[in-house]
Order: sequence, then C-alpha cells, then structure tokens
Amino acid sequence: MTKIIEGNLDASGKEFGIVVSRFNSLITDNLLRGAIDCLKRHGADEKRITVVYVPGAFEISPAARKLTAKENIDAVICLGAVIRGETPHFDFVAGEVSKGLGRLAYESDKAVSFGILTTDSLDQALERAGSKGGNKGWEAALAVLEMVSVLGEI
Repeated sequence: MTKIIEGNLDASGKEFGIVVSRFNSLITDNLLRGAIDCLKRHGADEKRITVVYVPGAFEISPAARKLTAKENIDAVICLGAVIRGETPHFDFVAGEVSKGLGRLAYESDKAVSFGILTTDSLDQALERAGSKGGNKGWEAALAVLEMVSVLGEI
C-alpha cells in the first residue's frame, strides 16, 4: 500500500513566531490580524504566538532565521508588503526577501511561510489584506499549519 503523508491543520500545542514589517502598516496590520485569527481558530493558544516587528520587508529574513533557531518555535510566518513605486527599489527589496525566505525555508527544519505581498499598487495590497482578495496573512498561517504537520510526519 502507498504511504501518503498529508498535513493537518491543528495548531494546538504548537509555538508560532510571526515576523511582520512595520513599513506599510496599513496593510501589514491586517495581515497580522488574519494570521493570528487563523492560528486561534485552528487551536493555537494566543500565549504561544510571538510577534516580532521589524522595520521593513528587507529585515524579515534575518529575524525569521533567529526565530527558526529557537528550539521552542515550531513554525514561522513572515508578513510584509512591498508596493511598486517609481524606482527599482521594489525589485531589489522583493527579490531579496524572496531569496532570503526561500533559503531559510529550504535550510531550516522548521516550517516557514511566505506572506509577503508584492503588488503594483496600494489598491492591490488592500485587496489581498482582507478585502475582496481575501487575507494573505490568514493564508500564510494556514500554509504554515499544514507544513509544520507535514514536516513532523516525514
């Protein structure tokens, strides 16, 4: 018989770290609310959720790396918003946070989720932070729940 490993969405008994950017807080505050709501609705104890604020999206990766190194943390959710402007700054920041978190997810034995919005406009970011596009913070938390379970089963 084929062995199938699938994650469950049970947050009970788990310890979570959330790294959230202060930059674009109009967006990231909503992402954070969505992530915490998701974790709590799936059984997480709010006392076992640690939120770490960093200045901007570029600073998310090093803070997330420090959290994954903590023995008591089971998973890390990374939340930020990089909105395209008139200069190439967007490309550099979005690229570096993507590379940093991708590398961390690959090298860490812990679940790491990518809840970084990379949008062309503020309207697009608002849509993805709780309006008609759903809440990508919630989705990042849901993904990390599944991955912490899958990684624990492998």
